[in-house]
Amino acid sequence: MRIAEMDTPRAEPVAAALTAAVERGDTGYVLPGRLPEAYAGFADRHYGWQPDAGAIRLVPDVMSGIVEILQIVSEPGDGVVVNTPGHPPASYWIDRAGRRVIPSPLASGPDGHRLDLDRLEHDFASGARAYVLCNPHNPTGLVFTREELTAVAALAERYDVRVVTDEILAPLTYPGARHVPFPSLDNPAAARSVAVVSASKAFNIAGLKAALVVPGPAAYADVAAVPQEVSEVAGLMGVLAAEAAFAHGDAWLGNLLAALDGNRRLLAAQLADQLPGVGYHLPRAGYTAWLDCRALGLGDDPAQVFLRRGRVGVGSGPRFGAEGRGFVRFNFATSPDRVAEAVSRMVTARDHADAGVDERRD
Repeated sequence: MRIAEMDTPRAEPVAAALTAAVERGDTGYVLPGRLPEAYAGFADRHYGWQPDAGAIRLVPDVMSGIVEILQIVSEPGDGVVVNTPGHPPASYWIDRAGRRVIPSPLASGPDGHRLDLDRLEHDFASGARAYVLCNPHNPTGLVFTREELTAVAALAERYDVRVVTDEILAPLTYPGARHVPFPSLDNPAAARSVAVVSASKAFNIAGLKAALVVPGPAAYADVAAVPQEVSEVAGLMGVLAAEAAFAHGDAWLGNLLAALDGNRRLLAAQLADQLPGVGYHLPRAGYTAWLDCRALGLGDDPAQVFLRRGRVGVGSGPRFGAEGRGFVRFNFATSPDRVAEAVSRMVTARDHADAGVDERRD
């Protein structure tokens, strides 16, 4: 329940594309092929957005795409805003790129997390040059509304901040929420933004290495400046798999979302029944739950207690930033039986802690 990948069979169109490539001996160097066009069609069908396929550039993965764009739109030492809690590799790679990470905590309350626009404005005004926006958000599963994104774009325009969006979880948006690609907004800052997208999370093909940088209408030159050598590090199998996923994977994706929807609701029911002290708000996208375990009294890193005492592995909250203390990230992209078993083991861990079991024996 810790690593963000799914226990699911491969999508039939993806498996067929990979099998056909191997059978015909197509295992050489990579070209983008029809992947940009496949994504543009997917974006049109799912988001009502029609990006220019001719302006899209291939990169190996989402983080490398973000770093490449940051190196083009900012200078070493510039501040880059990231929301916290946040995906741990983002801050690591921004720092490795020579930029200064500016943490911008999400607001939290009884109804869960949300963008803190006042804090975001403060951080933009502090001298930030760029903002890496994760939408849908990891680890909370938030899907930011058009109104929220429009407010972000207005702030970015006011403070001349370049926006780069990680939209890897967008295909996993549940019914009732709607993903809005940031570059699709009618705003000058959105027009200068770049979205980084991939089929890797939604279709469980992260090991095959292919992602895309998709410019807003005023960011074509920035994306064109990504070195060709970067594109060549992507994997041919990743390109073929992603093209098949975006072009032919809608039916499989719909079935997947129905199963994940059942699991996110099962988790809510299991927690309410067995661990009512755990705070949980249904994610609106993705397959991880951000669980507030502070009321259980298991310390800053409950994941360690769950592993030692319950033999269940969940994601360590503090890895996602200081705001993750007392939280865990729980991957529910598995069978319903495993979801229920994991919660049962968390209960065991809580009960051992309540009983004062000596953990030094482990």
